[in-house]
Amino acid sequence: MSAKEEILSRITSALRDAPIPEPIPREYRVSSDMPEAELVTLLVDRLEDYKAHVDVVDLPHLPSTLAERLKDATSFVVPHGIDAEWLVEAAPADSTRLRTDAPDAILSVTELDHTDAVLTSSAVSIAESGTIVLDGTPNQGRRAISLVPDHHVCVVPVSSIVQLLPEALPRMDITRPLTWISGPSATSDIELERVEGVHGPRQLDVIIVKGL
Repeated sequence: MSAKEEILSRITSALRDAPIPEPIPREYRVSSDMPEAELVTLLVDRLEDYKAHVDVVDLPHLPSTLAERLKDATSFVVPHGIDAEWLVEAAPADSTRLRTDAPDAILSVTELDHTDAVLTSSAVSIAESGTIVLDGTPNQGRRAISLVPDHHVCVVPVSSIVQLLPEALPRMDITRPLTWISGPSATSDIELERVEGVHGPRQLDVIIVKGL
């Protein structure tokens, strides 16, 4: 008998006379009918409570809003699948500020560390908890690009917002590397002194886009 088999045999023997547990009720909500406008309002409220800066704009105003949020960055990185139309004002064709992270041109951690900001899209956002999920698809990129730069600008399509976590899960591919974001990176020590930027971006700008 192997060690594994012996351990499992002992567990089976110990539990042989244990009572069968009662079924656990699963009565939590798995869907909602909250209107779109209320979803946006709830998500904005949660994100601002987490000290994120939030803009709500129509799709035609996205390029100018991105340019405004990235104006102080001497350089910023985007995943290779980001929509080029979003960047027409933030990074014109001759811009030297823009760095693209692609499978055939992966930026090193040192290069990312010397980059001021990152721009990504997002997969799904959960209004009730104020959580944005990135799943590594081409317009969101590798986890590293959203964790190393100090400033994250994240585009959230209104169509990707749900109220509840059970509504979000079917929209995710759980085999992909998921990054769950609820505000800027922050932690507190035993004295409850809040420190931002320890585990990720110190500044989070969220742009919620209607019509996307």
